[in-house]
This record gives sequence, structure tokens and C-alpha cells, in this order.
Amino acid sequence: MKVFRKYIILFLVASSFILQNCKSDETAYIDLSGTWSFKIDSLDQGEKEKWFKLNLGDSIKLPGSMPENGKGNDISVKTNWTGNMWNDSLWYKSEEMKKYRQEGNVKVSFWLTPVKDYKGAAWYQKRIAIPQSWEGKNIVLNLERVHWESTVWIDDKKLGMQNSLATAHHYNLGELAAGNHTVSIRVDNRIKDINVGLDAHSISDNTQTNWNGIVGEISLSAVPKLSIGNVKLYPNVSDKTVRVVARIENGTGKNQTAELVLQAKEKSENGEALEVLKESIEIGDSKIIELEYPMGDAPKLWDEFNPDLYEMNLSLNSEKSVDKRVETFGMRDFKASGTVFTINDRPLYLRGTLECAIFPLTGYPPTDVDSWKRIISIVKNHGLNHIRFHSWCPPEAAFQAADEMGIYIQAEASAWKAGLGDGEPVDSWLYKEGEDIINAYGNHPSFVLMTYGNEPSGKNHKQYLTKYVNHFKALDNRRLYTSGAGYPYLENMDYYNNARPRIQGWNQNLKSVINKEAPQTLFDYEHLIKQTPMPYVSHEMGQWCVYPNFKEMSKYTGVLKPKNFEIFKESLEENGMLKLADSFLLASGKLQTLCYKADIEAALRTKGMAGYQLLDLHDFPGQGTALVGVLDVFWDEKGYVTPEEFKAFSGSTVPLARLSKRTFKNIDTLTAEIEIAHFGEYPMNEVIPKWELTKTDGSVFSKGEFEKIDIPIGNGIQLGKVNQPLNTITKAQQLILSIMVGDAKNSWDVWVYPSKKENIENESSIKVVTKLDAKTISYLENGGNVLLNINKGDIAPEKGGNIGIGFSSIFWNTSWTNEQKPHTLGILCNPEHPALAHFPTEYHSDWQWWDAMSHSNAIIFDDIPELNPIVRVVDDWFKNRKLALIFEAQVGKGKLIFSGIDLHTDLDNRLEAQQLLYSLKTYMTSKDFNPKISIKINKLKEKLKY
Repeated sequence: MKVFRKYIILFLVASSFILQNCKSDETAYIDLSGTWSFKIDSLDQGEKEKWFKLNLGDSIKLPGSMPENGKGNDISVKTNWTGNMWNDSLWYKSEEMKKYRQEGNVKVSFWLTPVKDYKGAAWYQKRIAIPQSWEGKNIVLNLERVHWESTVWIDDKKLGMQNSLATAHHYNLGELAAGNHTVSIRVDNRIKDINVGLDAHSISDNTQTNWNGIVGEISLSAVPKLSIGNVKLYPNVSDKTVRVVARIENGTGKNQTAELVLQAKEKSENGEALEVLKESIEIGDSKIIELEYPMGDAPKLWDEFNPDLYEMNLSLNSEKSVDKRVETFGMRDFKASGTVFTINDRPLYLRGTLECAIFPLTGYPPTDVDSWKRIISIVKNHGLNHIRFHSWCPPEAAFQAADEMGIYIQAEASAWKAGLGDGEPVDSWLYKEGEDIINAYGNHPSFVLMTYGNEPSGKNHKQYLTKYVNHFKALDNRRLYTSGAGYPYLENMDYYNNARPRIQGWNQNLKSVINKEAPQTLFDYEHLIKQTPMPYVSHEMGQWCVYPNFKEMSKYTGVLKPKNFEIFKESLEENGMLKLADSFLLASGKLQTLCYKADIEAALRTKGMAGYQLLDLHDFPGQGTALVGVLDVFWDEKGYVTPEEFKAFSGSTVPLARLSKRTFKNIDTLTAEIEIAHFGEYPMNEVIPKWELTKTDGSVFSKGEFEKIDIPIGNGIQLGKVNQPLNTITKAQQLILSIMVGDAKNSWDVWVYPSKKENIENESSIKVVTKLDAKTISYLENGGNVLLNINKGDIAPEKGGNIGIGFSSIFWNTSWTNEQKPHTLGILCNPEHPALAHFPTEYHSDWQWWDAMSHSNAIIFDDIPELNPIVRVVDDWFKNRKLALIFEAQVGKGKLIFSGIDLHTDLDNRLEAQQLLYSLKTYMTSKDFNPKISIKINKLKEKLKY
């Protein structure tokens, strides 16, 4: 019984491939797109009441989904979402969100809102006309992308049910008499016995939504009864051959004699055709034929730089019929070699991003090649060569685009599952889903990595995944397999995908590398690589947030609406800061980019590391609203970093500098060990690397060259050392260290401060204090000038003391992480403000602000709306509080600068604090020090907890 079932599955899968050839013969292909009859079956009565015999009363356009056609229920507080709420469940209880729980104004903050929602069964029906010429052939119904479970009737005959999320549903209708027939399809998108996980991106409202419908190709085709079934092509680069494994389907009921003809051809204009190979075969029952096809003396190889493709033309010729197939493939050998990957024996470093099924206009992935080519082009323009499809598998068009453009794909068998291996029906379904994916997409050279899905858990998940990996390694060796994206570690895996090589991890808060360790570029993850005897790919690196871009809201013209953005925008407006929205975006975006650069460079510095997968190059709209992309959900730029700027630290060739610090005294020598990560097409021979230190106005401070060198493919390749004395610098300034190797250039900001500062005239006219005590208050009210720099922890909790300040941007978002720190998005300031004249800065956070952010509290000034701080902190968009780091005011007859930064503790070891203190004091003794607003002393005292 199992063997018979397997043959049926293989036949149905094979039928999809036949469609490509049938399209050229109008008599063998019927396009079923257009208007279908439709009816919602919310009470599950359709099958019992035999709706397949009825004329359904409504209509719908296919391909399409119910929301695209305006079908379903309006969104309400009672909407049954597909997705774990985590901390987002507070939306249902929060007093602040109460107004968004009212009928007519329902807005959710945790993901995009669909125009309609429906979870259940719906019926789609169409009358079809079978031509006389199809007599004696099997007729196959092809449904490219169904969400999720389909059941099909032809007239009143039930053909069965299919429930793959990743591959097309194919139904063999058998022979049909010429004339009219009715096709009825019941689609059910509920989670029933097969539970892949509420957050799996294959079904979740976090991303594409749990839609009901049929998209992509919807068609009928006529297939000869003696036909070519599933075809697998196994390229052997070393032998210059392709092993062709073809299933021949014999549905005639009789023994047949046929000839199988193979010919490969370069898939390009005027591509070369290779030799013809013929094989005579005798067929009783269906059988598998294996042949070795020679690819000539010098077959073209496929990789990211030369995505050369071939077509294998197959023809099955018998006395009564001819069946033809064309399969695209590439000659490539992707494998693990120690701790790295190789492609055709050349070292490869995966530089990847995630794609999480985020398509706001439709709510489902595109099935056309051009849409995927646009995405892949953007990915490659940012220096990346890899896409991981998080807990889902894309349609055929994505693989085709990746093949043609040279991108490496990690596809996943649709799940993000807790309790994996506990004996639930999903355990066996995942085997079928994985096999379906390989049968459908396995010939694509871009398909190089595979796993069951994301971050598994459960008491039995390791045992289950050990068997799962073994099964697929034995089934198909054309790609590499791992346990789950993220974990666990298993000895039988081909590679390890884990989150430890990152500068911020889940629940690290302010104890992460970027927030705990002073700025430097020395660290790497070599200790992790040495512990791991297989390629190690960093899991979901990044997750750095940026403030919402409210200008993108007008782009949401489809089925998903940015109600979450509306909430955040309304909050900002209510707090009187809407005019700062663009500034918050740009300032936080610069910090976000800096964080991604630090993350990526640490990975590239790690000798023997296999790659990284970013989360994400573009925004993730769910799980609390995770604005982690330098691009928006539409893959468009936000205005603060260009693809070229990003590619400088993420591309195939990246110069790297190991700096022990980012801030120097002018009596120091700037020392940097220079190396390179080079994973280009060829080694770089006889190149002369160059370096230069430039000022912010573009003028060159110093420059030099390293010795001529041959650079192999790999990383950790030493180029030389920069040793530059800084003693000619007399005033505080920012310098940019740049390394140039051929066309590749990468840069790092550093700051130089004078070790001996000029005396401040009238310095005695100001008091620098750490407490707002009675003596200080009296001094202020009687006309004194005071610089109050508090101890970290002095701000009252409700006035900012409970806000987690760190250097980095927010990790993922504060909602889904349950308020993990940091809670803010860096600083915003006017760099031309005279208070900062001796503390060189741009309008946003950079590394010279690390010390300040690590020794400070934010100060909430919602109750002082007229205040415009010298240095502002960009708050979390869920709160949108007015936050100051440094502000000035008149107090009584005196003048005050209030610094939330501790500018007194351990000052001898804090160059940045020394310089900022000097800059503030210099400003306070100048005529420019003239605060515009007055603050009552009780307002200041309210900010403090003592």
C-alpha cells in the first residue's frame, strides 16, 4: 500500500513538470484563471450538503485570495489570529490601547492588519470544457499555490485531499469525456491536525497572513498515458556528467516499448547543444530509468558569479505517443569542507538575509519570475549572495530567478514547531513536505541548503531531527542539511546554524558585546569555530531596529494595512513630536546601520566561519512590529544608507581593520591591524592595498601603502599594519580610516582629543555638581550657573529612571521581547549647537557616544513641552516619550545645564566624558549660553528620586 501511494504521489508531482511542455500545445493545456463561482462554508456544511452538485451563489477572481476579493470578516477584537501573542496580548488589556479596541477603530500594534479575515472552508467552482482531442489521455488539474488544504471534485466524484504548503497541488482527473464538466475545490486554511506552529511564516498573520485562496498557475493539462514522471538531475562536476534519474509512468495497462532521448543545451541565446543520448526501454509497470549523460569536455559551472544554466531535453517516444520535458539545471558542486562551504571547490562565504513571506500588497508570495528578480537584484546590490526562507519555501519562480541571477537558497519545510517529535501528525507530514519540496525544486542549482524549519523545541526534537536529517541526506545529496534554523546541534548535520556569533543575543540586554564592551573591532568568533567540526552560519544576526518611516504608509494599497503605523504616528502626534518623525528615522537609521556593520564585520573577521543570515535586510511587520530593515517591507530604501554604502562592509571583498579603541588622545599613535575577507570569483594578484586618514571635510590627514600581495580566496588574510602618530592634531576632531584594496573600500570613524586642553576662561563662574541639593538650588536661584551631571540611577523611575539606556539600537522590538534593554534608538542632536563645539559629532549616535550612553539615564520631559534638548534620546515608538540626555534652562535667576550623563565617575579612564565635560563647560562660560526657557525648581526636583 505504501509503495502504491508513493507511486501515485510521484505521478502527480511529475504531472506538474509536464505542464511546461503542454503550454506550447494549445490542445493539451487550458488556463483556468478568471471568474469562479464561490461560497463561504463557515459552518462546514458544504461536503455534507453536496455543494459540488450545486451552483454556488457568489463569484471570485482566481488566481487570488479571499481578502483580495473582499471576502471574509471585518477585523474586530474577536478576530482569531494565527500567531502567538507573547507580550502583544497586553493590547487586549492596555488602557492606552482601549480606543483601538472600539468598533470602527480597531487597530492592532503587533502586525499589519488585513482588510478581511477568514479561517475555515471556502468553495471554488468552475465549469470546464474538455476537447475531443484529449480522448485517451489523463487530465491533470494543477493548482500552483493553495492555502492550505484542498479537496477536489470533478462533477460528483471526489478525487482526494492535498495539503502541501510549499508545492503545487496536482490532481489526476483520469480520462474525462469530451464536453462540459464541473470542477469544485474546497479550500480550508484552518490549523487542524497538521500544526506547523502559529508563528511559522508559511501560515502566520505575523507575515503573509493565513489567507484562503488559490494563486499562481491554475490549469488543466492532458498527459499521455505513457509519460515522463519525476526527473532528478545529479550533476557530477569532477566527472563532467549528469546522472539522470527519470520515472516513466505507464498508465496504459499494457507492456510498452519506447525510446527515451536526452539532449542537454546551454540555456542562453545561441546556446550550444550537446550530444544526443538514446535509450530503448521496455515498460510493464512504471519504472525508474537511470542514465549517465556526458556534459562534454568543458561544461560551464554554476555559481554566484557565473550563473550558467543548462536545459535537459527529454523525449519519450512510443508508437502511439510522444511526451516531452525540459528540466533546467546547473553544473555545480556545493559541499562542506571542514568548517567552510565550497562551490565547485572554491571557498564560499554565505552573506545572507531572510525572506519571511512578507508581501503586504497581496498577503502571499509572488509566483512570477520578474518579482523575484527584483528582490534578488536588491539583495545582491547590498553585497549579499544568499537568502534564507524562514519557516517556508518559496514558489518555483523564486528558484528560477535565483538560478538565473546567482543566489544561494536555504529553503525550509514550512514549520516553526514546539513539541517536534512528540508523535503528532505533523511529524510525518514534515517528511512528506520535505520530499515534495525536493521533488518539485530539487534540480535548481540555487537550492543548496535545507532544514525542517525554524527553532524547534520539545523533549523529543533532537531524536526526531537526527532521523530527519539522515533521511534527507540519504534521499538527495545535492544540497546540505541541518537540524533546524537556530538549533539544535547534531553530529550528523552538514552544517550548524546558530545564534551565538552575534553582538547582541536574545535576553542579553545591556550585557551584550556592543553594549558592555568599549568600542573596538578586535573580537571575533574563532573560539566557536574551533569547537564546531562543520560549517557554522550565524543565525538571524542583527535584528537592529529603526524608528518607523511614516512616509511609507501610502504604499499599503493592497490587502494589508499599516494600522500599527497609525497607532505609532498618532502617539507621536499626541506627544507633540510629529515634526520630528523624519529626524527620528534618519538618526536611528544611522545607528541601525552602524550596528549592522559591527555585526557583519565581526563575522567576516572570523577565520573559518561559513557565513551569516541577517534578520533582516528589510522590515519584519509582525511579532510586535519589528522594524529591523535598512529597507522597508517593499524592499525600498529609507534614505539613510545606500546599497553601495552597505555593500562596502557586506560584499564579496571587504577590507577589515582591527582597532583596540575608537577614541584617542593626540599623544597616542593610531594602530590598526589590517586584513581582508575576499570571496570574489578569483584571487587578487599583485595588488597594493592602500590606507588613508581623512578629515570630515574630505582633506587627507595621512595616507600610505602596504606591500604588494597576492590575496587568495578566504578571510583572515593579513595586509599590514597602520601606525600613525596623532600629535599634530591640536583640537578635537573626527577622522575616517579607510582601506582600499582594488575596487573595494571600507571605512571606520575614530576620534582624537587633545590630551591637554586650553584653559577655560572664567571657569570659576560655573559650578559643576552631581546633586541638586539645597546649596545648589540656592546658588541657581541667586543667579549662578550650574552644570548638573547626575549619577546613573538618580532619575526617578517614572521620569526615565526605568528606561534601559544602552549604546545600540533596540533589539527586535520592546513588545515581543517583553521590554528587553536597550529601550531607545540612540541620540538626536544639532551638531552645530555651541555646547557641542568641542565634542565633534553628527546628528546621530556614533561610537564616541558609547561612553555617554553607558553612563546615563534618559530624562522624560513630557511635562515641559517647550523644552528643546541639546541632546535628545529617540524613544521606542510604542511609548514616544519626550526624552532628553542633556538640556539647558533658566532656573530662578541662574542658568542650568542638566546632564543625564555621569561626567564625574572614573573620569581619568573616560576620554569621551572628559571631552564632553570640557565642551559643556566651555559653552557655559561663553556669551552663547543663554537658555530660552525657564523651569521651576520643583519640576527639576520631580525628575530626581532623592
